[in-house]
Amino acid sequence: MPPKPALNWGLLPPSFLLPSSTPSPSLFLPTTARRTIKSIHAPRPDRFAHNPNLPALGATTTAALDRKAATLPLRTGALAIKRGMTALYDAETGKRMPCTVLQLERNEVVALKTRPQHGYWAVQVGAGWKHPSNVTRPLLGHYASAGVSPKRWLAEFRVKDQAGMVGVGEAIGAGWFKEGQFVDARSKSRGMGFEGGMKKHGWGGQPASHGNSLTHRAMGSSGGGQGSGSRVHPGKNMAGRMGAERVTVQNLKVLKVDEPNGLVVVNGCVGGPKGCIVQIQDAIKKPWPEITMPLSNSTTAEAVAA
Repeated sequence: MPPKPALNWGLLPPSFLLPSSTPSPSLFLPTTARRTIKSIHAPRPDRFAHNPNLPALGATTTAALDRKAATLPLRTGALAIKRGMTALYDAETGKRMPCTVLQLERNEVVALKTRPQHGYWAVQVGAGWKHPSNVTRPLLGHYASAGVSPKRWLAEFRVKDQAGMVGVGEAIGAGWFKEGQFVDARSKSRGMGFEGGMKKHGWGGQPASHGNSLTHRAMGSSGGGQGSGSRVHPGKNMAGRMGAERVTVQNLKVLKVDEPNGLVVVNGCVGGPKGCIVQIQDAIKKPWPEITMPLSNSTTAEAVAA
């Protein structure tokens, strides 16, 4: 039986196989190869494209500082020494209130951090006194340029803008804070050493009887079996070193201020042992206190320019 001819034997080949004097425009169009489906979301703007029509970027340093400015205090803080705890009685209710006594010792402004030069606004405050023979020469020059004596402690306090800057060499006493305002206290908590899970994490412990032997305060199981991966998950509470961490206690009310002796009495407790250094500053979660700056605008402007 003879073979059947193909049905399309009389048809011409495709147009792109035929010779032509004018090239087809579709062959020179730019194409982009995609190995997956096209996303329904708009493409993200290129961070390195310099086009005025692009949307404003929110991941820049300037945008981050602008967002941070809403939660920064208006004034600088001070360094205080924790002298201990006592109690005061409320004149209206008669209740006994536990309080912490903080003492400011030789607080002076050592340096200023400006946004044009350093990228943010901050005031460097020094407290205490240190013998010059125990201070390095670069640090001695740093104190000499500010016109202050060598300090035992140094700390930076972030402020919102230039209005919160204080002149270099100015002293900050207990009168910087007023009775009735709220402050935040930052300090290093008391180190407990290696502690068990019941003290460190507040575990309830295992049963005292009914077959339990020598595991009353032990941890027990640290993870599941095959269902949870047969492993110990990250962040599992275990026994270990406790304390010696930076702790911030917020919204402490100032009950009393003794400016001649440099004492500031705050309601509640502050982390750390007696004699530790505490950074106190206006509370960020309370309305800003209506306290005028002790320095004039001209003095502050000259200090920032210097």
